[in-house]
Amino acid sequence: MPGFEFWGAEERKQLNDVMETGILMRYGFDGARKGVWKAKELEEAICKTFGCKHAQLVSSGTAALTTAMCALGIGYGDEVILPSFTFVASFEAVLSVGAVPVFVDVDDTLTLNPDAVRNAVTSKTKCIMPVHMCGSMADLDALQSICREHKLILLEDACQSIGATYKGKMLGTIGDAGTFSFDFVKTITCAEGGAVMTNREDIFTASDGYSDHGHDHKGTDRGADLHPFIGYNYRISELHAAVGLAQIKKLDDFLAIQKKNHVALKNILATVPEISFRRIPDPVGDSCTFLSWMLPTEEITRAVVAEMKVEGILPGNFYWFDNNWHYIRKWDHLKNSVTLNALSDELKTAVMHHANKDFSASDAIMSRCVSTAIGLLWTDEQIKQKGEAMVNIIKKVMSEQTVSA
Repeated sequence: MPGFEFWGAEERKQLNDVMETGILMRYGFDGARKGVWKAKELEEAICKTFGCKHAQLVSSGTAALTTAMCALGIGYGDEVILPSFTFVASFEAVLSVGAVPVFVDVDDTLTLNPDAVRNAVTSKTKCIMPVHMCGSMADLDALQSICREHKLILLEDACQSIGATYKGKMLGTIGDAGTFSFDFVKTITCAEGGAVMTNREDIFTASDGYSDHGHDHKGTDRGADLHPFIGYNYRISELHAAVGLAQIKKLDDFLAIQKKNHVALKNILATVPEISFRRIPDPVGDSCTFLSWMLPTEEITRAVVAEMKVEGILPGNFYWFDNNWHYIRKWDHLKNSVTLNALSDELKTAVMHHANKDFSASDAIMSRCVSTAIGLLWTDEQIKQKGEAMVNIIKKVMSEQTVSA
């Protein structure tokens, strides 16, 4: 990862197709665009590649989550259960529709702990939203069982796991709806963009209209479209879709390279007895964008991270416990419910309550975890050098810890 590592003639060709017509908007201008419909082509390619019936392109992964929630009828006062380890966009989308983000602990999959989810279900729970972090998947069998038992919506945030599968099915296509992000550092990039995927026609129809001011898109004259409901402007442009159309054709190559490099690096790190690895519910389905590994204690992990920084090999190794984008520990703006728009007292109180709960179970995992991003352009020699440098640092820290003890 990510797809921008393999930028080339294919992307330029798709972009030039759009530039030659001058029609950068995905809707309308039928004659002037001369049959060039990149967004439509990419939506068809998404359905074919990932095995879903419908796909709606939007401007970002955040817009995809917001659009999906509205299409699923999630709104004011509803509770959405999501993990303490995610990207801030996940809870931003929940808040944008007036719902309450209910955070629960992750387990050693780095995704939702099913027991924590079950304990968090209340009469207000409307949706369970697994976030398939760092290329791998949540325990979807367990989460689907909880959804069936309590008649809840399953919305997959698969923005970080494009191309990963669970028991043969592509992530993002298993729940009532799923979302992708195509931002600059995702497996497939459009520079900016996202998609809502679903096998339900009603969800697709609602997403199609909601992301374009409520247009029903039933006629040939955009100005004469009806508006069955209020929507917003979350459209993708033809330029962004053109980039994605080139990238999606390279997905199999991206995944094959990632898996090869992931295996090679993991084999090197596995020579250190003190290292354990993230549990993958379906190992065959891992997209291998990251190799996530754990050390015995927070103290040891912090020392290793510090030493990697000194040695200049920290870039590409993420210590999420101190990261202010992805783990709840550093989300002070959320914990204090700091927003530019005024929230109702009820919503503000609920947000602060759920963001300030005890996440010690998550802390125990995340404080020991480092995730290494897998490069597509690594040579075998670079993998060997990187892995051996990491192993040497870990052994050095472990030796120092033993002596000091």
